[in-house]
Amino acid sequence: MINSPICELLGIKYPVFQGGMAWIADYRLAAAVSEAGGLGIIAAMNSNGEQLREQIVKAKQLTDKPFGVNLMLMSPYIREAVDVVCEERVSVVTTGAGNPSEYIAQLKEAGIKIIPVVPSVALARMTERMGVTAVIAEGCESGGHVGETTTMALVPQVADAVNIPVIAAGGIADARGMAAALMLGACGVQMGTRFLTADECNVHENYKEKVIKAKDIDTIVTGKRLGHPVRTLKNPMSREFFRKEYDSTVTNEELEAMGAGGLRLAAVEGDMVKGSCMCGQIAGMVKDRLSCKEIVTGICSETEKLLSGVGKWVK
Repeated sequence: MINSPICELLGIKYPVFQGGMAWIADYRLAAAVSEAGGLGIIAAMNSNGEQLREQIVKAKQLTDKPFGVNLMLMSPYIREAVDVVCEERVSVVTTGAGNPSEYIAQLKEAGIKIIPVVPSVALARMTERMGVTAVIAEGCESGGHVGETTTMALVPQVADAVNIPVIAAGGIADARGMAAALMLGACGVQMGTRFLTADECNVHENYKEKVIKAKDIDTIVTGKRLGHPVRTLKNPMSREFFRKEYDSTVTNEELEAMGAGGLRLAAVEGDMVKGSCMCGQIAGMVKDRLSCKEIVTGICSETEKLLSGVGKWVK
């Protein structure tokens, strides 16, 4: 069975994290992944404290296994969110969109394991010095907000730079990706796009169908001009955004307004014209609908087979 230090550290069976996708990663999805043996993660996004508490309480009603909360550090309710995860004694917190240093002492005092998402070696080293439990090295193949470095290049450099466990994310959807991540020095993987079509994922049916129909070249990165690039599936909204991004007559304020609320339009309302369908480059490989249990156990059992057969390449 695939097992790694992160399993014992977090009390999970398989070294598979589910990404904390805003408007998508709710208590149902998180509980299902945790019940399957992985680490389910609730997206706090811009929820206020009581909205987040409701999600956590509902997850606890569905599973007694460890699960996490992803804290979006730029949220206007971040202080409320930190207080709530501490009060509810959530097992794990992952962080994104900022530096978690301000909240680390409070989270650690509550006994919470802190695992920030990092797009660079520098941030990985900085957060290690702050005392985080592990880091998620996320390459630019991932969906949503992305950095500049690919998973293949980022993961081994982060693994060499820190002495804490590294989780690989970005462009991973099957056993080949997981096996490659382990060979690069990671001790687990985080997947977001792979879980979009899970039976327990509440994202709109239109969104699921668009992922399933996606090809290898069907994602686009917009927002570089604004300083926060985002990878989405191509649709009328993202193509128009990309065009206007390179139009000097369009202001940054107009661009920001154009993207505001786009993810909710796609994920909740199913608007595939005006909505923002955040999705990773690996979407072209996601062609089926499976339960979270089938996804988690399937990728781990297949990874075990792949790794047990690598000796055939050594003569």
